[in-house]
Amino acid sequence: MPAVVTSLAEYLATTYHPDRDYVDGEVQERNFGEFDHAAMQAFLASWFFQHRQDWQLHVLPEMRVKVNADRVRIPDVCLASRTQPVEQVITRPPIAVIEILSPEDRVLRHNERLADYRQMGVRHVWVIDPASKTGYECSTAAWLPVDEFRVPETPIYLRLGDVWQELEAAL
Repeated sequence: MPAVVTSLAEYLATTYHPDRDYVDGEVQERNFGEFDHAAMQAFLASWFFQHRQDWQLHVLPEMRVKVNADRVRIPDVCLASRTQPVEQVITRPPIAVIEILSPEDRVLRHNERLADYRQMGVRHVWVIDPASKTGYECSTAAWLPVDEFRVPETPIYLRLGDVWQELEAAL
């Protein structure tokens, strides 16, 4: 069955539950909804939110990010600068985006999504895989395993060991 083509204006005027990506005229579902994903997203939002004033951040879970004229992506957590004007749909590159993998996620589809962020100009693209307890720095096309995410020349960081401990405590 061919995909239904939707205009960007129609997509932006529509509320989806859960929200969906918009890719070249097609509204696409995202994978999530399991405990590990939800707990991870809650922890990340909480961690960055408690530092939002000191780090000058807007912490935005599931925020629409217009990565180009034909695509809107919804990262699990988006970190935007408080020094930029507030946008209802982000059109300027945020400081960082964080994606949390679900068991059903396919690497090929995720690579396209991560490339969209990089092409928009997002300098810090991070991926967390709760199943393998691995964090990846994906600001280039490579998936580089890391123990910590950090935005250079800022106080912004996240130690993944703290994330794994918190997730374990939630079980």
